[in-house]
Amino acid sequence: MTKRTKKRTKHHNKHIGQIPGTLVYTGGKSDKDFHVECIDYTKADIVESALLNIEDAVNYKETDSVTWINVNGLKHIDQIENIGNQYELHPLVLEDIVNTSQRPKIDEYEKYMFLVLKMLYYDKNETIIIEQVSFVLGKNYVITFQESEDDVFDTIRERLRFSNGRIRGLKSDYLMYALIDAVVDNYFSIIETLGNKIEDLETELFAGQAKENINIEVQQLKREILKVRRAIFPLREIINRIEKGEHPLIYERTITYYRDIYDHLIQVSENIDIYREMIWGLMDMYMTTMSHKMNEVMKVLTIMSSIFIPLTFLAGIYGMNFEHIPELKYHNGYFILLGVMLLLFVGLLVYFKRKKWL
Repeated sequence: MTKRTKKRTKHHNKHIGQIPGTLVYTGGKSDKDFHVECIDYTKADIVESALLNIEDAVNYKETDSVTWINVNGLKHIDQIENIGNQYELHPLVLEDIVNTSQRPKIDEYEKYMFLVLKMLYYDKNETIIIEQVSFVLGKNYVITFQESEDDVFDTIRERLRFSNGRIRGLKSDYLMYALIDAVVDNYFSIIETLGNKIEDLETELFAGQAKENINIEVQQLKREILKVRRAIFPLREIINRIEKGEHPLIYERTITYYRDIYDHLIQVSENIDIYREMIWGLMDMYMTTMSHKMNEVMKVLTIMSSIFIPLTFLAGIYGMNFEHIPELKYHNGYFILLGVMLLLFVGLLVYFKRKKWL
């Protein structure tokens, strides 16, 4: 009897017996360095810098400008806790920041708003990378927490540097909108890539050029779709809550922009559902194709058996060892039997051809 091992997730084991609010990093990027990127701006000026000392971040807490502090490297628990102390973040917020398996969520506090969402992108091997991004929205600042420096925020950095659009003239709630919108816009590229993969597999199956391991590729696509779905679907609830909420940090003029994100998420979710159905269709198509191939093989074997059954019957009769078989005395009996067998063979082929079984 085969003994099955019970799987346990790493983050579950790390949190067993811990006090609520204990910071335990559960991600897989422990080798990443700690790095803090700071962009402080007004409509007229912008200052971009890297903070060498985490204590310098508190200088931007009460300024009249808007500040984006981007923290990379969640493995460094002490530094994360230090930032939390400076900005008076709740211990449970800090716990969720370093818990990279956290489901997308939103928590509202008196002085700030906390959001968690998933950032998706493909690496060089076209493998989906799912990275957690946490947002802390304050009166005049936005703090983002990431595992590494790889992100989808380059367009936002360019807009801030060159004052493109209205981002430099609005408050921190609009900055957070722009960052979330960049994440959501990248979902479309993920969905497009998944759609291309599904269409390629579908074309291969229809053309009968499917690879031997196409079932493995279909299963991998199915898992990717489920990962993307788990990462994106909860975000609709978050944006809907911001849109319908009355938190003082979200101004009325910005609600319309968050509503636009919600519309994009609906579109992405519909595409995910469509591709999910297509994946199941590919599985059915693959099974149908395999059954069809098996039926073709069985049909050929059945036809061959049907042809050789009467020939075997004749060969069996005249292969018996009885002494008195009249046809054995015929001078040309052997050739006559071969002729009869050939006529049966040709006749059966013609019959099967007319029945369109061949």
